Amino acid sequence: MKQIKFFNFILLTLLISILVFSVIVFSAPDEGMWTFDNPPTKLLQEKYGFSPTKKWLEHVRLASVRFMDGGSGSFVSPNGLVMTNHHVAMGQLQKLSTAENNYASEGFLAKSLADEIKCTDLEVNILFSMENVTEKVRAAVKEKMSDVEALKARRAKIAEIEKQSLDATGLRSNVISLYQGGEYWLYQYKKYTDVRLVMAPERQAAYFGGDFDNFTYPRYDLDVTFFRIYENDKPVKPEHYFKWNSDGAKENELVFVSGNPGSTDRLYTYAELEMRRDFRYPLILKYINEYLETLREYSNKGDEQQRRALRMIFGLENAKKAMTGEYNGLLNEKLMGTRLKAEKDFRDLVASNPKWKQEYSGAWNVVEEVITKNRAVANKLFYQNFRGSRLAGFALNIVRYVVEVEKPDAERLPGYHDSELEERKFRLFSPAPIYKDMEEAVFTFTLNMSLEALGEEDDFMKAVLGGKNVEELVGKIIKNTKLDDPEFRKKLIAGGEKAVKKCKDPLIKLALNVDPLLRKNEEWNRENVESVLTKAREKIAKARFAAYGKEAYPDATFTLRLAYGTVKGFPMNGTKAPVNTTLYGLYDRSISFGKKGDFALPQRFWDRQDKLDLSTPVNFVSTCDIIGGNSGSPVVNKDAEVIGLIFDGNIESLSGRFMYDADKNRSVSVHTAYIIEALRKLYDAGFLADEIEGK
Repeated sequence: MKQIKFFNFILLTLLISILVFSVIVFSAPDEGMWTFDNPPTKLLQEKYGFSPTKKWLEHVRLASVRFMDGGSGSFVSPNGLVMTNHHVAMGQLQKLSTAENNYASEGFLAKSLADEIKCTDLEVNILFSMENVTEKVRAAVKEKMSDVEALKARRAKIAEIEKQSLDATGLRSNVISLYQGGEYWLYQYKKYTDVRLVMAPERQAAYFGGDFDNFTYPRYDLDVTFFRIYENDKPVKPEHYFKWNSDGAKENELVFVSGNPGSTDRLYTYAELEMRRDFRYPLILKYINEYLETLREYSNKGDEQQRRALRMIFGLENAKKAMTGEYNGLLNEKLMGTRLKAEKDFRDLVASNPKWKQEYSGAWNVVEEVITKNRAVANKLFYQNFRGSRLAGFALNIVRYVVEVEKPDAERLPGYHDSELEERKFRLFSPAPIYKDMEEAVFTFTLNMSLEALGEEDDFMKAVLGGKNVEELVGKIIKNTKLDDPEFRKKLIAGGEKAVKKCKDPLIKLALNVDPLLRKNEEWNRENVESVLTKAREKIAKARFAAYGKEAYPDATFTLRLAYGTVKGFPMNGTKAPVNTTLYGLYDRSISFGKKGDFALPQRFWDRQDKLDLSTPVNFVSTCDIIGGNSGSPVVNKDAEVIGLIFDGNIESLSGRFMYDADKNRSVSVHTAYIIEALRKLYDAGFLADEIEGK
């Protein structure tokens, strides 16, 4: 994001200063994850001579889907066929796999509708409508309320809005905070839970190059998987789906990405970035490294253990590399200096207006005070928790569920409001397999990690261990718990608080012991951090709107966004990265590494090499602004034809969580031509290619 210098500031009027700042800061080339209610129409028209119409935006929005286990996707046929990444589908592939049929590694192809396999616990969403409810939420906060009372009032109003929407429409209803409390929007989603696996390539083709090539470019990955969405046991017939274009986009052509970026920190204050740099990233990276050691030790016990741990190891390795890149961004003095200068300019601008100064200028100091207070306890709050174990998570969820649902909706903890219960039960009752030996390894690791950090005299550790050592406790609990049975979990929920309190299951008893302490921690956080930060951030958001209007885009919130850019290479290692790679390069890279390890290819690639057009584009890069959560997003052209599938960013893009660099940030996509070439010539899936291409 470019720097702002107010030359001859005294000679300029305040209005001109605002307009200049707005244009320079928020008109950075090809930058932004824009909400569909506020697309960058003016920027697109000025730079590319293209203005998306309401009809175009509606079509793109309704053809895009969100995978609720993390990722994006799109309809690519009139028969409910949805395309996403193999790595987005990895969790479901793992849950559907067995020792005999390892779909995660070996791939899958349904030859007919009858062969398509229903996923265990996958939910996909389509954003049907958006409504600005900012004034409704703010009206709930009265002038003389304390920060804690104001937070409770906001939450109660949000729960009420969501419940009314759900009752009236039957649609999943979520109130989304944008611009860090500057706006609140009601998003209504059509929800589908009957989602069936259609096709996935081998992991070795989808994740070619492994962790070595992850977040790099040039790339050669077939990172694609197809699902089909059903309703009433029949494939849905979406009115909106993306037409397929196998020719792809030309260099410098305008393209768009419609997906659900997870989270960014571009609107965070400098103090919040310092907190992440000095505390959060070192802590999380330490946790990930130790978690990976545990899982690798477990996976070394045999082929079946390796299969069971594959997904978690993949996810943690991906997170480690991403977060390391982000952490390095925060350690970069230039990036941090740029953010500090931008904040100073913003604060100076606010201070130059007497009204703004009175209403907003103190908010940054409040944030700094909260961060200082939070630093003193953040380490303890992190370790006083259950982590990693699905079974322990189920136990705590059940203990809380039966208590929270007896309260008035407005007084419940987040996640337990009426509008959220179906989703919570959907996850809680998932029939996905649970492997007790892996649970024991992970739970032992996380409790030992907490014990090392907190010590034996800590209240949480006393409540957990009760005088026992970690290994003894975990071994007995995991062996004797029945929470791996979804029917047992359903029975407990149906029995309510009385049944849960009488339950002899050791994990339930453990959750009952620690829940009061965890609630106390959460209450402290609400009173001392969340409530105060919410008010301060809202003031900063109001100041931003007063100064710049809505020329900016909000931080990512795992909700649907539109990014734009061009197909374009970038400078790399003293040379230049190409716009796209080809099958020639794929085979060369495999051979260059002896066809071994992460650079091996499935045998079918060698058996059928002579049938392929080796000049076929494989992966390509664009300047579209993306982040985690965008994986699986369609890349479309001005005609709303799909020409690619987002699956990664380059290594230079990782600091994009904090600031976009137009020169080097690139998104990496699978080319549509490669997908069709692979389906027809490698996987004998011509019938699927015909459906996609409309033949």
